[in-house]
Parts: sequence; structure tokens; C-alpha cells
Amino acid sequence: MLGPLLRAGIEVIPDAVPASAVPHVLGYERDRIFGGFFVEYEDPRLVERLNEGWYDLALSCGLLDGNREFLLMLPSGTRTAARARRLRHRMPVWHRVRLRERWDLMGAGAASFLGIRSGHPGFAMLALDNSVWLLADTYESGVGVYAVRDPARSPGVLRELERLAGEDVYRDPVFRREVTAWLERGRQR
Repeated sequence: MLGPLLRAGIEVIPDAVPASAVPHVLGYERDRIFGGFFVEYEDPRLVERLNEGWYDLALSCGLLDGNREFLLMLPSGTRTAARARRLRHRMPVWHRVRLRERWDLMGAGAASFLGIRSGHPGFAMLALDNSVWLLADTYESGVGVYAVRDPARSPGVLRELERLAGEDVYRDPVFRREVTAWLERGRQR
């Protein structure tokens, strides 16, 4: 797993995911979206524009901390994002990562773990403090990247996490335990 990520310009920091990290983001309200962009597949500079747009958005929304670190959701094990989508039997998990000086998330990254192929990304990122969630995904005519504010405080996200804790929709008992524990910690605050 590390080789393709290093080629994409991502360095994994082992065993460093904050316990406060929201386990999954699903069901957020549209008014929480506060930034984003779309690039059509026919754009001759597709990968370049996606990388530039992602970096500008990541900086402006506060995804990256002072050390260029953030959380990246990767498929569990060594599956690619495309294979994980087909299998759907285990949830992806957060990994703490650092953006290296030279990187190519939308080209080399999307061609490995972070998408389907170059210029066709499929990944989610979270600021270390849960303040922003960033999604890059493929659509019928192009790629959309957008930022969601405070996903851990979103009533919709919390409802979805409650549902995931109550139903084992992904048939992943480890993920279900993590969601339940995270929700319990939030109730105790």
C-alpha cells in the first residue's frame, strides 16, 4: 500500500489517527458545503486542474494542518478504491497522512488507491480537528471536489452514524464497534 501512496506524494503516519475523528461522513446537510469545484473529463488539462483545484481548496478550507497533515480514508487491506467499491464488505478506514513536497493525487494517486484511474478520483479526507471533510468523486461528465463544514456536528451525519451503529449494513463488526464507541464518547462530553 505504501509504494503507490508515496508515488502520489502521500506519506502515511502509522497509528496516529485521533480518537476524536468522526468514523464516517454520510448524510450531511447541503448548507454545510462551503467550497468546491468541477472539472469536465474533456478538459485537456484534467489532472493538472484537479490537482491545482484540490490544493487551493485544501488550503482555503483548512484541511491541511501546519505540517501538511490530514486524515485520508483508504480501503482496508491492500484493495484499490475501485475493488473496494465492488466488494463493499468492509468500510474504508482513516489514515493519518502528510502531503509531501511533490505530489499528484489526481493522477498517480487516482490511478492507485485514490480512485479508478488517473483523472478519476474517489477519496475522502478529513481535517485532524474534524473541522472540514473533503470529497473528490467522479460523475457522469466530470470530477467534483467539495468541502463540508464540521461534519462531526452535522445532525444528518450523526443520524447516519446512529443507523450504522444499530444496523450492521456493511457487515463489518470492527467498524460498527468504532462507530458505537465514537458516539458514546460524544454523548459523555
